[in-house]
Amino acid sequence: MARTGRPKAELVLSDDERETLTRWARRRTSSQALALRCRIVLESATGATNKDVAARLGIEAHTVSRWRSRFVRDRLEGLADEPRPGGPRTVSDDQVEAVVVRTLETAPKSATHWSTREMARQTGLSQSTVSRIWRTFGLKPHLAETFKLSKDPQFIEKVRDVVGLYLAPPDRALVLCVDEKTQIQALDRSAPVLPMMPGMPERRSHDYVRGGVTTLFAALNTATGEVIGQLHRRHRAVEFKKFLVRIDKEIPAGLDVHLICDNASTHKTPAIQKWLLAHPRFHLHFTPTSSSWLNQVERWFGLLTDKQIRRGVHKNVQTLERDIRNWIKTWNEDPKPFVWTKTADEILERLAGYLNRIPDSGH
Repeated sequence: MARTGRPKAELVLSDDERETLTRWARRRTSSQALALRCRIVLESATGATNKDVAARLGIEAHTVSRWRSRFVRDRLEGLADEPRPGGPRTVSDDQVEAVVVRTLETAPKSATHWSTREMARQTGLSQSTVSRIWRTFGLKPHLAETFKLSKDPQFIEKVRDVVGLYLAPPDRALVLCVDEKTQIQALDRSAPVLPMMPGMPERRSHDYVRGGVTTLFAALNTATGEVIGQLHRRHRAVEFKKFLVRIDKEIPAGLDVHLICDNASTHKTPAIQKWLLAHPRFHLHFTPTSSSWLNQVERWFGLLTDKQIRRGVHKNVQTLERDIRNWIKTWNEDPKPFVWTKTADEILERLAGYLNRIPDSGH
């Protein structure tokens, strides 16, 4: 009985075509798609049916049929991808480069930074085009961040000391990040706060009434995330010494205590030095000047501010201190330590990169 169905296009390869297809199929730099198409043509040239070729290569029969037909019609050129549909580009590479260079190296006469509207007016492109170019290259002229370089002559040594405690704490010892959050204000709004409603955020008056200030002394356990806190109305070496006594009572006697502190004068008075000599298990490690980011308790202070203080309403210091104590108690019920990942070498390398970008940095 005669075989029925769509007639299969005859495929015969010349020696040059076979050699080229074999080379493309085996070449490491060929794309996977091109290599597969070459193998389809080579298998089809043996006289195998589309189903047989599909079974050998683990693909669909219609894929074999499509590339077999493309090769018969266009030969080797038919194995390349056809142009994608859509309109031609209207913005050239030179125009894109001009926008990027102008954004990075110049500023408009009427402002300190570029806007999409001003850049579009200067370049003749649309605002949406400028916006797409900026997004592609990660440019955000409207944003600016602050930084401060430490001038501590022992910066490198202190960074290695503190980071070493984070990444490789000593045996039978606790590492505590210690600092004071000073001048915490008890603020009461001049009018009652209007609660949030559907379609309307919480609203409060812009002015407030001051009810006094307090200072929080805090020690963050880097291993567990637990916090030892103590509130005082003043911020002196006397209060810091009282806080050290509190830490000494709460930490088991068999453990050394490594305290990471900043360079505040209250941490270095003769009274504090005398107390440390009487308690040899305590070891103070100082962060470099202007480097509060190196002290993990500062991150915890940020959480306290965001979640309790900034939007809190307190008529007096007593209510403020009560809420802070309750927040610390709630935190310690489910503490979460901060995980330090950067090594000292990575931090110093990153800093060197900043210095190289600053003209006349002296480094």
